[in-house]
Amino acid sequence: MKAFYANEQKRHKPKAYLSSGTARPHPEKPERVEILLAGASSAGLTVERPKNHGLGPITAVHTPEYLDFLEHIFARWQRIDGASAEVIPNIHPITRNGSYPASAVGQAGYHMADTVCPISTETWKSALWSAWSAVEAAEAVKAGAPSAYALCRPPGHHAFADVAGGFCFINNSAVAALALRRSAARVAILDVDLHHGNGTQGIFYARPDVLTVSLHADPVCFYPFFWGYASERGEGAGLGYNLNLPLPHKSGDAAFLEALAIALRRILAFAPEALVVALGLDAFEGDPFGGLSVTTLGFSRIGEAIAGLDLPTVIVQEGGYLCDALGDNLTAFLTGFGGRRGPG
Repeated sequence: MKAFYANEQKRHKPKAYLSSGTARPHPEKPERVEILLAGASSAGLTVERPKNHGLGPITAVHTPEYLDFLEHIFARWQRIDGASAEVIPNIHPITRNGSYPASAVGQAGYHMADTVCPISTETWKSALWSAWSAVEAAEAVKAGAPSAYALCRPPGHHAFADVAGGFCFINNSAVAALALRRSAARVAILDVDLHHGNGTQGIFYARPDVLTVSLHADPVCFYPFFWGYASERGEGAGLGYNLNLPLPHKSGDAAFLEALAIALRRILAFAPEALVVALGLDAFEGDPFGGLSVTTLGFSRIGEAIAGLDLPTVIVQEGGYLCDALGDNLTAFLTGFGGRRGPG
């Protein structure tokens, strides 16, 4: 299996974020990249640099208004007297059907869901190359590879069509899905991150051609709080094409694999022609966020179970934060996936 990654993805270096009103060191650190690269290498993957795919695959997901904001907001922010070193919003609209603000402060609040995705001078370029890694992996699968891994950093599944949030700016999993969709009638996205993929759900919520399925910690008192409940099934033409499987906090391998079996049955009923796996490794028992208790062996079993679908698959890196087993968890998933499918 090939992996795709560009060094520009390390240049985004968020300094801090607010958690329960307290400023804390930002966990989405560039150092994650080296650990994940080592984990991919240990699983036998070869890493290649993606091409610059331009904005085309990204505008299939995100509005031009939002992309213009992401590209230019840092420079505009620096012209504000006394502004912070990073773009961090301090006001948000209570609805999104009002007027669009002209000011940098207003637009930051409009296009940023929370305070955990600060934008600095390198954020735009890092997010672009992260998305292009996902596109390159999708193109490899479209060209006949059984599977490919995109080391996407910054991650993407909390980003909506016109809103950043949860460390995410461009929704890499959605970008990969729509790149696959150009040659596949139906694509499924399976999100196994600790946190609900609320941005991905929002992007496809009214569409019947992309099935979205998410396993995650119960959001009743966990990020993203407002999304991720089992009652959210889609709307309009997309009703019945969204499945959420929230898990009680600290759920381990057995509960996760039981929910995964339900997810895989739903995917089989959809009969997709391709699959995107939004791979979060933060469900690990030793991850700093501590929401679930999946073991390293559990990640191998998760990979093996997903491989049983026998679908052309793009694996897109989402969460998974600095801990001793981060690289081992990626190796375990990729080895389990590849062991069930054979060489990819």
